[in-house]
Amino acid sequence: MRGSLGDDAMKPSDPTPLLPLLEYLDAIGYGDLYLPAGAPAAVAAVPRARAAVERPPAPGVAAEPDGGLFGPEPTGWEGCASLEALAEVAGVCTRCRLAEGRTTVVFGSGDPRADLMFVGEGPGAEEDRRGLPFVGPAGELLTRIIEAIGLARSQVYIANVVKCRPPGNRDPAADEVAACRGFLERQIDLIRPRVIVCLGRVAGQALLGSELPLGKLRGRWHSVRGVPTRVTFHPAALLRNPGWKRPTWEDMRLVRDRLQAP
Repeated sequence: MRGSLGDDAMKPSDPTPLLPLLEYLDAIGYGDLYLPAGAPAAVAAVPRARAAVERPPAPGVAAEPDGGLFGPEPTGWEGCASLEALAEVAGVCTRCRLAEGRTTVVFGSGDPRADLMFVGEGPGAEEDRRGLPFVGPAGELLTRIIEAIGLARSQVYIANVVKCRPPGNRDPAADEVAACRGFLERQIDLIRPRVIVCLGRVAGQALLGSELPLGKLRGRWHSVRGVPTRVTFHPAALLRNPGWKRPTWEDMRLVRDRLQAP
């Protein structure tokens, strides 16, 4: 968000009284001000106060391009060398509107060296309350799915596309997904799973950058950040439509075989 100063604000010949205000606005993120032609140079040249928090991009993660959806401000996740450090950054994130209504940030849970990583769309009410992903009825079913392929839930890693609960359990909006994407990508880079499973259409579309329906995302292998990726039904959908359990098992059997291959 950018502020705007009217012509009258630029009329004083001595801009010095405005500098503290401009520096304060810059510090809280209003670094770009649209100034009329002929504005005093001392006012127009207020520097961005971000040098203290800038970090070089971490290996394997491209820096966010300048002028993107949220502007050139540093995101903070690039320099995180561990999931613990990344969780701390996510825990104070206010990059999108979802931060306003959350109880807690649902960062992710599981084995930080897991071969298998599941990605859902976003936390529900129970997840928002407890701070853990997939802990409601859908989570119980996911646990049984994991056990069916010969693993324990503690052996996998589970995360979501967005880390804060969308109100009313609606689908996360495109800008909310974009605001959180760096956290998920950094999680993938740090965990380095052998296989990723996207749970549901929203997760599949978000992670693959696709608008295809679930039926066309299923049934083949994709690649996300160099990791073989499969899309299947969300456990909550299986609770509503038990007929989808068989195709989900077919997807997970292929995931199991991929994990067991040399």
